[in-house]
Amino acid sequence: MDTERTTRQLRLITETVRIADALGVPLWLRGGWAMDFYLGEPTRDHTDIDWFVRQRDAEVLTHALLRSGWERLPGPPADQQLDFTEQGEESSFALLDEDPCGHVVVAGGPWAGERWPEGMLDGTVGRIGATVCPVISPAAQVEIKRMMPVWVPGRPRRPKDAQDIRVLEAALRTAARRRPRATEHLPAASWISGRSKG
Repeated sequence: MDTERTTRQLRLITETVRIADALGVPLWLRGGWAMDFYLGEPTRDHTDIDWFVRQRDAEVLTHALLRSGWERLPGPPADQQLDFTEQGEESSFALLDEDPCGHVVVAGGPWAGERWPEGMLDGTVGRIGATVCPVISPAAQVEIKRMMPVWVPGRPRRPKDAQDIRVLEAALRTAARRRPRATEHLPAASWISGRSKG
């Protein structure tokens, strides 16, 4: 594992949570870092840091990141995802919306209105060291990793996704045998306890 890069990315996650907390903007880790925060330790190298944020908060978060020295990157449609770089590391913020029934959906782009997994934002909080961060639910992590090649035809199933699914499913089995999980009671950013569920 590239410990220097992992440490740098952890610092950026801490900084992102700090910026969002100051704005009162909820966000959630997704992808590989969401898994690691759920497990409580880095398990592998990560090429980037993936987040979810609500579309209505995208503008204020963008301004705050730019003021903090982050730079915008070209990427998917701006109503679907916002990409930034800081310290040579990429952070991607996929935008969320809600449909008339209150389901969390893709905010924009070619899949606008498509539903994300039920319960994806239901209050899971992870921790690595001193950094506490909301993450999408581990069940949603598994579903997204398993279904992405189906949802996006032509995208191959990556070996790291298959390995992540095995690790997450093992962790979920362990968690089911010993409730409650310690991470469910961790102190967190001020907006976590007051946010509405997705």
